[in-house]
Amino acid sequence: MPRPRKCRRVCAAPRCTRFEPFGAADAEAVVLQVDEFETLRLMDYEGLTQEACALRMGVARTTITGIYTRARRKVAVALAEGRPLHIHGGAFEVCTGGGCACGHGSCPRAKDGFQP
Repeated sequence: MPRPRKCRRVCAAPRCTRFEPFGAADAEAVVLQVDEFETLRLMDYEGLTQEACALRMGVARTTITGIYTRARRKVAVALAEGRPLHIHGGAFEVCTGGGCACGHGSCPRAKDGFQP
């Protein structure tokens, strides 16, 4: 029997959940799960290491490696094939600001007034 999937911590819900190239409305969308988006955001946008990203999301570093690999592949497919990219789904919990799940006392993204 497989081990139950661990819920990943996400600092905030994505601000935008759909990206579509012009004229690609009929193409099948690539679905990027919220935890995959968060991994890309933490590692590529914020510049965190895999270890820091894993600590922030509450999972093992090896789990982050797998999530990051899948996320990069999906984004590459969407870009290379001109397909829409939709962000939704996955096993995750979203930070609500106080007692932040991302390990900060208060969520750094909530300071900008952004809430899930």
